[in-house]
Amino acid sequence: MTRPTDVYLFGTCLLDLFLPEAGLDAIALLERLGMRVHYPQAQSCCGQPAYTSGHPGQALAVARAQLACFPEDWPIVVPSGSCGGMIKHHWPRLFAGEADEAAARAVAARVAELSDFLLNRLDWRPDDVGPPVTVAVHTSCSARREMDVHQSCWTLLDRLRNVERVVHDHESECCGFGGTFSIKHPDIAGAMVTDKARSLRDSGAVAFVTADAGCLLNINGKLGQCGSAFHGRHLASFLLERIGGRR
Repeated sequence: MTRPTDVYLFGTCLLDLFLPEAGLDAIALLERLGMRVHYPQAQSCCGQPAYTSGHPGQALAVARAQLACFPEDWPIVVPSGSCGGMIKHHWPRLFAGEADEAAARAVAARVAELSDFLLNRLDWRPDDVGPPVTVAVHTSCSARREMDVHQSCWTLLDRLRNVERVVHDHESECCGFGGTFSIKHPDIAGAMVTDKARSLRDSGAVAFVTADAGCLLNINGKLGQCGSAFHGRHLASFLLERIGGRR
C-alpha cells in the first residue's frame, strides 16, 4: 500500500473541548512523519452519543453534517477508538437506505484509528530519545472489541527502547465511562472506574497511556479525586514526547 502524503484528522468532540493539546500533538506527530495534516474546521461530532442513547435520527443528522468535510480520497485518522468505531462500523448501518449511504460508506472505509495508522499503514519505528520509564496501558472498549487495535498500541510502545510496558490485572475491563453510560448509571460507572484506577496505580508503572480521551478524562478524574499523583496521558502526546517532538 502506498504511503500517504496527505491525511485528514477527525479531532473528536472530547479532544476539541477538553484535551486540545492531545489533538495538536497528534497533528505534530503526523507532521513529523511527513504527513500533510488537514483539519476541516466544520467537523464536529461523529454522532455516537445520540446513537448509543437510542436516538438514530439525531445521530444521523449529526453524522450527515460531517460527510462534506472529507472530500479528498485521503485517510481519515481518528485519535480515538470509540469515534473511529462509530464512523467505520456504525455509519454504514446508520445510513443504510439513505440517499447518501454510498458517501457514508466511502468515508467509513477511509477511517483509521491513530495507533493502527502509525503501525500498520506507516510501519513506524520510533527513535526513542526519552529517559527510561515504566507505563501501563488502558485501552477503550471500542478500541479493543470493535476496532481491534489494542495490540497496535502495545506494539508501538514496545518499539520504544526506553519504555517498559507492564500489564495490569484489569487491562481488558471497561473504565466505566461509556459516553452517556456514566451519566445514566453513575453508581455502576463509579465502581468500575474505581477498580480500573486502582489496578493501574498498583501496576508498578509510573503513569498510564491511553488513546481515548473519554477514558483518560474519566480515569484521571477518579485518580485526582483520590488525591493520587499517578495519572495518564494520551498516546499522541506520549509518543510525540518520546521522539523529542513539540506541538
